[in-house]
Amino acid sequence: MSIRVVTFDLDNTLWDVTPALLRAEETQRAWMLEHRPGSMEGIDHDALLAVRKAVAQRHPELLHHVSRMRQTVLYELQRQAGYDHATAQAGAEAAFAVFLQERHAVELYEEALAVIQQLHRSYRLGALTNGNADIYKTDAGDYFDFAFLAEDIGASKPAPDMFQAAIARSGVEPHNIAHVGDSLGHDVRGARDAGLRTVWFNPNRESATADVRPDVEISCLGDLPQALRALQHRSELPAG
Repeated sequence: MSIRVVTFDLDNTLWDVTPALLRAEETQRAWMLEHRPGSMEGIDHDALLAVRKAVAQRHPELLHHVSRMRQTVLYELQRQAGYDHATAQAGAEAAFAVFLQERHAVELYEEALAVIQQLHRSYRLGALTNGNADIYKTDAGDYFDFAFLAEDIGASKPAPDMFQAAIARSGVEPHNIAHVGDSLGHDVRGARDAGLRTVWFNPNRESATADVRPDVEISCLGDLPQALRALQHRSELPAG
């Protein structure tokens, strides 16, 4: 029952994603205004959400493909402004590229990097995200053995697919993996149902629901090594 692998959710578990997303959105908008005039003028937040909703309805296959969804929205905006297919496609790719560069300019939580460096000495580390963040484009990337994105797997947490991919890649039993995440539904429920041990990162000290309870709970990433040791000790206690 020993824990040999620790997997992490990324956004809002290892960093606050909101500042990076806001910068990325603004940088993307600026590119569109400069290079594709007429495509973003007058498109406020609500209007952009309406376009995304319409795209999602027409392309349900993009549900788990965040990057392709964003590029499709950018393409649609340009087509609606009168740009031809090739120009709109090239613009969507270029605008998304500047978005993605800013999206990866995240600032890890204060304790995150030191904790990851410490855990790397005792466990294999993996990243499992529903978003399009690439852990290898952050300061923590050198310490991770593998990473899976929902858009690569074709399914988002809490579906079992990403957890099963982690099990297969690491070559251990499900109970040898502890998954750390901030979402009760996506991370704790999904990992638990796949047979993994669960650590709920809960900095706001919210209450767990009756049907979804983590094995351990932390409010600070600095407490994670001790929580894993406690979880390991609990796993090794004899039954009864």
